[in-house]
Amino acid sequence: MKLIFSGVLVFISITQAFTQNTFSVLIAEAETHEPLIGATINIVGTTNGAVSDINGVASIDDLPNGTYKFIISFVGFESKTIQYDLPYAGEFPVRVYLVGGENLESVIVSATRSSRSILDLPTRVEAITSEELDEKAVMNSANISMLLRESTGIMVQQTSANSGNQTLRIQGLDGRYTQLLKDGFPLYGGFSGGLSIMQVPPLDLRQVEVIKGSASTLYGGGAIAGLINLVSKMPRENAPEMSLMLNQTTAGGTTGNVFYSERYKKTGMTVYGSVNRQMPYDPNNDNFSDIPKVKGFSLNPKFFWYPSDKTNAWIGINASTEKRVGGDMDVLKDGITANHTFSEENLSDRFSTQLYLSHRLDADRSFTLRNSISYFSRQIGVPNYLFDGKQWASFSEATYATQSENLDWIVGVNLFTDHFSDPIESSRSYQYVTESVFAQNTWKVDEKLSIESGFRLDHNIDFGFLPLPRISALLKATRSFTFRLGGGLGYKLPTIFNEESEVRSFQGVKAIDRSLVKTEQSKGINFDVSYKGSLGDKVTIQFNQLLFYTHLNNTLILEEESIDVFAFQNADGPVQASGLESNLKLGLDDFSLFLQYSYTDVQLNYENINQQKPLTPKHNLGATLMYEVEDKWRIGYELYYIGHQFRSDYSRTEDYWMMGFMAMRQFKRMSIFINFENFTDTRQSRFQSMFEPPATNPTNTEIWAPTDGFVANAGILIKILNKE
Repeated sequence: MKLIFSGVLVFISITQAFTQNTFSVLIAEAETHEPLIGATINIVGTTNGAVSDINGVASIDDLPNGTYKFIISFVGFESKTIQYDLPYAGEFPVRVYLVGGENLESVIVSATRSSRSILDLPTRVEAITSEELDEKAVMNSANISMLLRESTGIMVQQTSANSGNQTLRIQGLDGRYTQLLKDGFPLYGGFSGGLSIMQVPPLDLRQVEVIKGSASTLYGGGAIAGLINLVSKMPRENAPEMSLMLNQTTAGGTTGNVFYSERYKKTGMTVYGSVNRQMPYDPNNDNFSDIPKVKGFSLNPKFFWYPSDKTNAWIGINASTEKRVGGDMDVLKDGITANHTFSEENLSDRFSTQLYLSHRLDADRSFTLRNSISYFSRQIGVPNYLFDGKQWASFSEATYATQSENLDWIVGVNLFTDHFSDPIESSRSYQYVTESVFAQNTWKVDEKLSIESGFRLDHNIDFGFLPLPRISALLKATRSFTFRLGGGLGYKLPTIFNEESEVRSFQGVKAIDRSLVKTEQSKGINFDVSYKGSLGDKVTIQFNQLLFYTHLNNTLILEEESIDVFAFQNADGPVQASGLESNLKLGLDDFSLFLQYSYTDVQLNYENINQQKPLTPKHNLGATLMYEVEDKWRIGYELYYIGHQFRSDYSRTEDYWMMGFMAMRQFKRMSIFINFENFTDTRQSRFQSMFEPPATNPTNTEIWAPTDGFVANAGILIKILNKE
């Protein structure tokens, strides 16, 4: 009997062993049927799953007979659920095709005016997608500074503690070399660039596109360091959306945002409104504000028209008003007294219109018209000084585009006008008019090689003809490795509106002498390599390495002609910026680890300086660990290191670390969040005093580290109408 019983057990064990199944699937993109490396397949309701290999194949072993539901997902694509009975009589691997969603891999980058996806563009584009925007909006719902400053190679440089103003630096170059766009419209050029990133809230954005290096063909010479295109949300058919967000900070900041979007049969609309109130904040108790007192309001409605399948048009209005007051805390609270007199008041108003019309002549040809008119005014008031400037600017463009499987063309003309008036110092008033013609070609040589070339010719009445060639190439060497190489020329028309004059509130800054000052000229080149694959069966990996070099001639520098009188002139030598940016993303189940590092070397080779550019750290390191359960949890920890810098007198600063933590719990129609920003309380006042006396006429020190220290915020996001 024992022998029979043992035999039965052995038979059952053998039978069970032979009824274990392996389910394998080939995961590919629906449009091109290209395998997707690093896609995941999981059994619904379990943690059992696998990651696709270099051939796009993923396998789950040791599955008993039965019915299984599998969910297949990949970043940038819509997830797909399939059901199979095991054992399966068909052939393995089962083929599953994923359709691109709204994220990085499938987006059409509007900044390039191309219908090709981001993966197929020779121009290197970084896209901050909707999920990342939601995360950064939780950290700072008042403006876009947070989402930009945590991107590799982008530095947000604070220029004033009194106004809280900040400027963008890409690859170490001054903010004036970065072009900031809204839906492809240059609404923030020249004088209107002041306070810009502090006055653009993120809640109505669908994505943010970053192109580093010269992007001159389509947008003119101002994009020497690169361009940032803020892309607004559009109404979706049968998907009305309305959301309300309230946010409160421990530094006395309160923000309320509302967004509404709906598309009807032939029309549609979006409306975004924001109210921001900030109390003056002095974390180091030196009786001077490190965050100014702010009251701001913005309203951005858009109206859409779809007369036919071939034609669409929209008109948008951007309006905002803001009052910022910083300085002596006693003045901000109680007004001027005998011993407390200093404050800086910034009053600003923005208003712009955007008009867009696109018509498809047929499946391969289209025609587009764009126009914007912008108004910006700003008053800066300090004791015994008032600056009062106003700017009217316009942009008009007509383009014709053709598209085919292997060849795209876009040709166009545009007109920029920039009129600035200063009634107090009338000599600083100016008017620039620039006419342009341009052409850009994207040629898909074969399945692996694509080349994009462009040429633009600008004409300005004061500075003559300005040619701008540009070329870039994409090589898909393997399914895992991609290489890009690109370069071009750029220029910048001279104005007084840059970081050096902003720090002085334009006091004593003379007008540009256009008979003596030349345009700033640049040439630059970028090279990068990307890898996408997997480590074993569970871990996905994405890596990108960028190398860059930019050479600037005729750089504008501010020189002191006499006591408290300053004038701009061209430097007698070049500025050379070079470096690298490294990005690594690792994914395991619900966890993602992002690692980033940038090395930025900006040398000033003029006036016998031959030194690293002040307030430009060579080394920046960041790490972000995210835990995310779709539609439930989003939890993140951030760590950043900023290397030492040099002040303008070439004294050396300290290096420093910052840490942050955020958590969001999502429900069907509501999300609650909390964020601890810089919870190590790193701030410049821990290293040095923030101003030099007397208090009635203080001199602010250069800002090279955070001034506000640890700030926590919490809030709620309510989806009144859910697009899903």
